[in-house]
Amino acid sequence: MPPSQLWFDQPAGNDWNAALPLGSGRLGAMVFGNVADERIQLNEDTVWSGGARDRINPDARAALGAIRQLLAEGRLAEAEALADRALAGVPDSQLLYQPLADLWLAVAHPGHPRPRPAEGTLARLGLAPQPPAPPVTEYRRELDLAAGEARVGYRLDGVTYRRTHLASHVDGVVAIHLAADRPGAISLAAHLSRGTHTHYAARYLDQVVQADGDALIGSGRAGGRLGDALAVGLRVHQRGGTATLIGETLVVEGADEVLLVVAGATGFRGADPAAAVAATTRAALALGWSGLQRRHRADHGALFAACGVELAGEAPDLPVGARVARLRAGHADPDLLRLFFDFGRYLLIASSRADSLPANLQGRWCQDMEPAWGGKYTININTQMNYWPAEACGLGDCHEALFALVERLRASGAEVARRMYGCRGFVVHHNTDLAADACPTDRNLAASYWPMGGAWLSLHLYERARFAATTAERARAWPAVRDAALFFLDFLVPDAAGRLVVSPSCSPENLYRLGDGTVGSLCAGASMDTQIVDALFAAALDLAGDGEADFRAQVAAARARLPRPAIGRGGRLQEWADDHGEVEPGHRHISHLFALHPGGAIDPVATPALAQAARATLDHRLANGGGGTGWSRAWIINFCARLLDGEGAHRHLVHLVAHCTLPNLFDDHPPFQIDGNFGACAGVVEMLVQSHRRAADGTPEVHLLPALPAAWPAGRAWGLRVRGGGVLDLEWRDGAPLAATLRATTGTAFDLRCGGRLQRITIPAGGEWRLGGR
Repeated sequence: MPPSQLWFDQPAGNDWNAALPLGSGRLGAMVFGNVADERIQLNEDTVWSGGARDRINPDARAALGAIRQLLAEGRLAEAEALADRALAGVPDSQLLYQPLADLWLAVAHPGHPRPRPAEGTLARLGLAPQPPAPPVTEYRRELDLAAGEARVGYRLDGVTYRRTHLASHVDGVVAIHLAADRPGAISLAAHLSRGTHTHYAARYLDQVVQADGDALIGSGRAGGRLGDALAVGLRVHQRGGTATLIGETLVVEGADEVLLVVAGATGFRGADPAAAVAATTRAALALGWSGLQRRHRADHGALFAACGVELAGEAPDLPVGARVARLRAGHADPDLLRLFFDFGRYLLIASSRADSLPANLQGRWCQDMEPAWGGKYTININTQMNYWPAEACGLGDCHEALFALVERLRASGAEVARRMYGCRGFVVHHNTDLAADACPTDRNLAASYWPMGGAWLSLHLYERARFAATTAERARAWPAVRDAALFFLDFLVPDAAGRLVVSPSCSPENLYRLGDGTVGSLCAGASMDTQIVDALFAAALDLAGDGEADFRAQVAAARARLPRPAIGRGGRLQEWADDHGEVEPGHRHISHLFALHPGGAIDPVATPALAQAARATLDHRLANGGGGTGWSRAWIINFCARLLDGEGAHRHLVHLVAHCTLPNLFDDHPPFQIDGNFGACAGVVEMLVQSHRRAADGTPEVHLLPALPAAWPAGRAWGLRVRGGGVLDLEWRDGAPLAATLRATTGTAFDLRCGGRLQRITIPAGGEWRLGGR
């Protein structure tokens, strides 16, 4: 495998967006790499601003008919006013994702004064200059994606200092190992704080106590009367020198090497989080550094090695910032794009595991008590984009966290469906949170009352079933798909033309203009809604068993009455059931192309006219300034790949890395929002292989190199998963396949599309098919 390190020649200083992310699924850490005044910012997945509440608006069900009637009569202002009062959650907002704590290390070096905490605090508040760091040489800060470790190294006064950091899923801790090549050179003072990014800002910790002679345990409450208790624990072991607890500070003097372990927990998973972190850190420390590192590398490495990509071309040995600057200036760097692909896989492993909550808007990393958009699960595109690479990149374990959330949403969403709308099944709107809240939130007419979140999330279970091609996965997907379909069997209403539409709803976060100049958000029959319901009904028909004849008949009849994709002005796909004007032609959401990606109903091979309309839609958005956010640009990569436009996909991938990333390569909305990292990762796979298309008899089609750009004339990929239970290894040269191996995890047939030729192959379970080879 090619090297997978992101390296930097400067510390992050005070810039959170330059710090290096570590994660275990449940825990997250941002490593700044400062020489003397180090900060490690910590997150735990269940630290949110409160707990579960009943927010269902008691007037929703009674008002639903009136809202629909007002929309049907064109009385838009009245419909929106009533909806905003009667459908909004009570209270209006969901929970906020929040930080766990900060770990501060004041690192002393022989012959140089120890930094004073007050100096660092004033500097972070902008009230004083940053204290000068010791004059080090050979500084290097790196994130090893394959090992899941962040490392810092430098020389000072002839001594080489090394720090290695990891977040262990196996042992539930963030571990920091400090060493030097001169005995007795490690001295530091460590303490915990929470809340304002500064030393000794313990306003969100109720107490910090000493424990066992080698530990500090901070505890508090996550927020509000309903918030969970939380705890964070720090424990130390040193070889040589001394370690002493003084008040809320852990002081190490003259050690040869030091191991620090940190754990966090809340009452979400257990009644006594303080006891839990004490036990977790004690058990981790007993393993020692070598044991922790060995177990972590085995766990993380198995997931990271599941797949990979290598692109021929120059790989300059430069810091990340210099490579991004070269890319921005027009220099080719295919290896940097490969690293960005690897970084996306790394971030999914770090932020989402089977026993954690899913990755949210910030993945697992958040330093603010009131983060942008609440740090929630925004499910009108963003959370779904987080998981686009999961199946194709062999990271099904990471997808499990989302499936667990869907199962909780089935319960909460059933209550919302019944009490708000009088419907069967389950419904979720455009956001959810720790409590699996399914109610509308934030009183945004362009987003809040969109009832499609549960349906879209259910399709992720169906995608798993398609990739795995097993009876067990089909059975697992069925309850969520069935219940989401039941809701829409009840919720859909006929429009004036007799078509069944979703009402009320919206095209996420966008506005339309009527012929008289009226601007609106709410509508009946947004194109995205119809496309999602069509995909949902298709999945339900595929999964329904022989005993579901009545259900199948109802779904088939309703599906036949859905509006079909319509081509409107400028040859573009209509975003709404009627061909309304656009208030913002370059809007970041391109929701009416759902059927192109991640859906598959629009396809240049199967539906060329609709694909051409999708192309016109995309061109129109871009011509008017679209793709300005990182995640929107990532979606465009996938759109271009599905349109078999490799040059466009590559151009937008380069633009994203060069212009829509932060110093540590986090995706920039702005501010930081992680979905673009994952969307770009998925887009690279879509450029190399596609498997969404299937024959009339259901046989999946595997299309090799469907959108390969000229900039990638040679390369290889391995471990890519395709629908139908296949695993693909692929090598290409001069833009054409040189060798390929397709392994079948279950016995199945595939239609293989390669170089304009389509052939059907059958592979037994555990067998493989080969093209070429050396």
